Amino acid sequence: MARDYDSQLLESVAVRRRRLRDAVVFGAERSRRGFDENVGKILGGVALAAVLCAGCVGWSFVSDRMAEEDDQGLAEVTAAW
Repeated sequence: MARDYDSQLLESVAVRRRRLRDAVVFGAERSRRGFDENVGKILGGVALAAVLCAGCVGWSFVSDRMAEEDDQGLAEVTAAW
């Protein structure tokens, strides 16, 4: 029985905090409740895009270096002939 009361109390505190936070964030626009969900998705998308861009830049750098080494090796081989 005590567990039920504790869980109800914790849940009511969480609901009250969420309502207060939404009231501060949205003010009179109470119908707009998806702020937290959308911000998380947007930040996740931005982070994923940044990781993909960094991977593309890294791959381009590595492949350019490998191409330069191949060109230098080819130049050394043709100069030896």
